Amino acid sequence: MAQNNLAKQKPGPSTQRFLDIAEIREDAVVMKDGTLRGALLVSSINFALKSEDEQQATIQGYMQFLNGLDHHIQVCIQSRRMNVDNYLMKLQAQEDTITNELLKNQIRDYMSFVKELVDLGEIMQKRFFVVVPYDPLSDNSGGKSFFKKLSSAFSPASLVKLSAKQFKDRRDSLMQRLGNVAGGLEGMGLQVVPLDTQGLIELYYNSYNPDVAEEQKLVGIEKLQIENRF
Repeated sequence: MAQNNLAKQKPGPSTQRFLDIAEIREDAVVMKDGTLRGALLVSSINFALKSEDEQQATIQGYMQFLNGLDHHIQVCIQSRRMNVDNYLMKLQAQEDTITNELLKNQIRDYMSFVKELVDLGEIMQKRFFVVVPYDPLSDNSGGKSFFKKLSSAFSPASLVKLSAKQFKDRRDSLMQRLGNVAGGLEGMGLQVVPLDTQGLIELYYNSYNPDVAEEQKLVGIEKLQIENRF
């Protein structure tokens, strides 16, 4: 009887209902509450290898960068097991074109070494992102109250549809913020790349589906079915 009752139970709400993301378009993440997000892919610095003067200059540059911000940012680190499949495929292609048997054997040995090194060492690849938000309401009114933030954390976000003009105005403000943040980071000697629509989709796809993303790569944006909400 217990099994029959369980079988008759209706499925619960979709996980997507509890996600705050409404859609991703024109290099911006549109949240269900009407706010926008942008993301920057940022290089890292090997702080320990720098001289004392260089370390002090980096610290001062970081302090100036933080003091120059008038809005929140979020620093995210994505750690994934290093995927060397593409590299091994290139080596395999080289092996197929080489006629010298000695070189073929050397490539095979090197490929085996790389596979064993990654499998045994569990080499991780880290990527660094800076997420920049834009919320016209919180920027003008000081943000949501504590109780509103608390209630929104336990309930699915309601979908707020933006007009074409609202989206354009908010996106322009977001892009300006992204440019300012990118300039501050580049002033510290970091390399910065703004994520476009395809990059943002891949970022969230890999974040929410870490296991699936290893086996099922995301297709290009031109092959995705997109519903325009505006």
